[in-house]
Amino acid sequence: MFIWKLNTDVFITGQLSNVCGNITGSCISTARADGAQGVFRRMYRDKSDPLPFAASVITPAEVVHTRPGRELRPRHRAVKRAFDIAGALVFFTLFMPVYLAVATGVAFTSRGPVFYTQRRVGLHGRSFRFYKFRSMRADADRALVRYLDTHPEASEQWHKFQKLDDDPRITRFGAFIRRTSLDELPQFWNVLVGDMSLVGPRPCMQSQRQLYGPYWPDYCALKPGLTGLWQVSGRNRLSFSERVALDTRYAREWSIWMDLRILVKTLRVVATGDGSK
Repeated sequence: MFIWKLNTDVFITGQLSNVCGNITGSCISTARADGAQGVFRRMYRDKSDPLPFAASVITPAEVVHTRPGRELRPRHRAVKRAFDIAGALVFFTLFMPVYLAVATGVAFTSRGPVFYTQRRVGLHGRSFRFYKFRSMRADADRALVRYLDTHPEASEQWHKFQKLDDDPRITRFGAFIRRTSLDELPQFWNVLVGDMSLVGPRPCMQSQRQLYGPYWPDYCALKPGLTGLWQVSGRNRLSFSERVALDTRYAREWSIWMDLRILVKTLRVVATGDGSK
């Protein structure tokens, strides 16, 4: 077994190990991880950057064991909700021209509705209607099935990341608004009405529930977010298991300061297009 120490955390590869982290006071476990199974990489806190980075669970067996995710206390929930409402109102007040410009671009560059809606899973496992600007062709679902049936390598990528590098469903204007994250702007409405929060786990589909395994309760403990640890830690470069690890870490270590830091980092990620495809 090899152990590398970086700042105050520990990185482990090799045989079954249990190491207690100095930062959270919680215990980390990792199953045997060699060769293609990869290296267990823990989130750590760098003194130069207060946000946790790159938590990844390369296989379902390699997980971070901390306290289970739990609902926020009433006063924390009230502060987070007030922050969400204020943020959504500021957006609609200051950036409505951008919102209307994107809506016009979608309407005039491809056939179909301006908005894409889908049922997603929110707080306590409740379903809600999720909004985005449409970035795909109108028959996107059928196009995806046909493409995956005829492209095995794309099917493998889809099952690992739930994303495609070369997605045949995306329109030319859609590629632009996805790269700049402008397709996400309608979710400020979800935030305003209380379905989502400014920061939280990425809203997932009911069909993705099984991919969370035993960590599904952590996802359901908080409202899904417009942004979150996944978005500022590499987003589309990460596998879905890594996304689960990030969502779990957020649910178990939430604080208002973490939300503020994620929002600040989100501005940089959006400006640079880091992790977008």
